[in-house]
Amino acid sequence: MAPAENKTTANEGVETGLGDAVDMDTFNQILEMDDPGDHEFSSSLVFGFFEQVEETFESMDTALAKKDLDQLSQLGHFLKGSSATLGLVKVRDGCEKIQRYGKNENVDGSAEPDSELCLKRIREALITVKTDYQDVERTLKRYYEKSDKDMGDDD
Repeated sequence: MAPAENKTTANEGVETGLGDAVDMDTFNQILEMDDPGDHEFSSSLVFGFFEQVEETFESMDTALAKKDLDQLSQLGHFLKGSSATLGLVKVRDGCEKIQRYGKNENVDGSAEPDSELCLKRIREALITVKTDYQDVERTLKRYYEKSDKDMGDDD
């Protein structure tokens, strides 16, 4: 094997497994806060985020049914920040769209006076965000399961 392919640190392994859904500079900073030999800190953040996302999606669905653009914008902003903290770029970007549409804006920040069009765009963006979230959730769960098994070999 070429030296570049033979790296064995946990951070290098996750880099190749998460693709473009995760900003590795951000995620590696979180992994660096873990104690050597375990991922207790980072996994608690990630799995806490998973719970937070499910609750936020439920609130978004309710706000969408009520056509509450302001609430949708707030929820989009909240989830955008949480996902950005972990480096989950696709989820972050989708939530930014929801935030903007909830403010009656286009993605470029220009005004969009048609609230029904904004609601339609939020519905579409929410479908994409949920799909992107499910993909990254699956990938991160696999990463932590593999990491736990690899670290458990020392017991």
